[in-house]
Amino acid sequence: QVTCVEVVEAYVERIKEVNPLINAVVKDRFEEALQEAQQVDKLLSEGPGDDYLEEKFPLLGVPITVKEAFSLYGMPNTSGLVNRRNVIATSDATVVSRLKQAGAIPLGVTNCSELCMWYESSNRVYGRTNNPYDLQRIVGGSSGGEGSVLAAACSVIGVGSDIGGSIRMPAFFNGVFGHKPTTGVVPNDGQFPNAHGVRTSYLCTGPMCRYAEDLEPVLRVMAGPGVSKLKLNEKVSLEKIKFHCMDHDGGSIFVSPVDKEILQAQKKVVEHLESDLGVQVQRVAIHKMKYSFQIWSAMMSSKDSKGQEAQRFTDLLGDHGKPVWPLWELMKWLVGMSSHTFPAIALGLTEKLMNLNLSGKAKLVSMGKSLQEEMEALLGPDGVLLYPSHPIIAPKHHSPICMPFNFAYTAIFNVLGLPVTQCPLGLGSEGLPLGIQLVAAAYNDHLTLAVARYLEKAFGGWVLPGKV
Repeated sequence: QVTCVEVVEAYVERIKEVNPLINAVVKDRFEEALQEAQQVDKLLSEGPGDDYLEEKFPLLGVPITVKEAFSLYGMPNTSGLVNRRNVIATSDATVVSRLKQAGAIPLGVTNCSELCMWYESSNRVYGRTNNPYDLQRIVGGSSGGEGSVLAAACSVIGVGSDIGGSIRMPAFFNGVFGHKPTTGVVPNDGQFPNAHGVRTSYLCTGPMCRYAEDLEPVLRVMAGPGVSKLKLNEKVSLEKIKFHCMDHDGGSIFVSPVDKEILQAQKKVVEHLESDLGVQVQRVAIHKMKYSFQIWSAMMSSKDSKGQEAQRFTDLLGDHGKPVWPLWELMKWLVGMSSHTFPAIALGLTEKLMNLNLSGKAKLVSMGKSLQEEMEALLGPDGVLLYPSHPIIAPKHHSPICMPFNFAYTAIFNVLGLPVTQCPLGLGSEGLPLGIQLVAAAYNDHLTLAVARYLEKAFGGWVLPGKV
């Protein structure tokens, strides 16, 4: 009914209309995108047949955006680091290349937090990204530009990455879907910073989108041959899933209590599952979840099986130059002289403190391994856990500094290697998105994706900002 050029033009106009408010797209490639759209229309007019095209180009002509931390040929690849501001990608990251080969058309790259290690997407290269539901609120991080651009209906699919919740927090704060796949299925190559040592087991690349049904086809393309590890062709019988529910982490002293509206939304999900599917949702209290932040921190900085040390954040801040001294950077920051953001400096300081208590760290790593076994046993081949995506609804700008460890609600699942889908659940009393995490055992991504599609029908999914 419409040409690919018309579709791409509509998205380009939408970005031009709202990006001055949200600052999500930091560099566009509109001219190239329109040329690529013309090629798609030409291909369609030559008519090699719909079945052939669908198989060869499953995402033909679909407009996408890419987190700036990923290489997209000809686009900047700074990850918000000032001393990389002149870095331009000369190739495509593996997932970007796969999406392009499947026919997708990138419109541009989107903002992230400095070095992708904070949950507000703000840096000294591009500034701050705003939430489309309330410009005074954060978009989350580090794939915050993607969350914002999708919520504002400026793109169909987003490429995100997640080592502590960087897909799921922005998806939650912006009311869209985000999927962190089982670790090791989708390649992470071509992003900066990439994971080294033990962190290669925790970093995940995955899809973000407005509609639940889009997650699976995009995941298939992103995973490439790795998709064979997943059971995406298996039909899921929702009535046969063993649902578990946990309202909060058990009361960690480092993390905010879960907001009442988030608890109410989760309760409605449980009630709906029980009344509509006739299942019994099992309430669980997993004691070790209370130590999520400490476990994540210890496992992130532990040695890998070959005894290789984790890469230090302070070295990354220097980006192959001189390592950064966080205390000195803090002094410079206080007088407005540092080229780094405060969260990045603070992370450098806590990293140093973490390495002072080695015996405590070893205990936490051991606790993490035992929690992983407990989770896998609980979930088994047919289990899904309902768990808050974050303890509070999209906070105001800068306020994450006062509650820096709230990302523990998402981060724990990175070190456990489990697949998780963030599913929106409509808007709360202040017109801000609500949501929930759906967690399954490793390689059971098909279960969380099926439940996300079901909950989208039941609770409405993405809501256009400004509609209410």
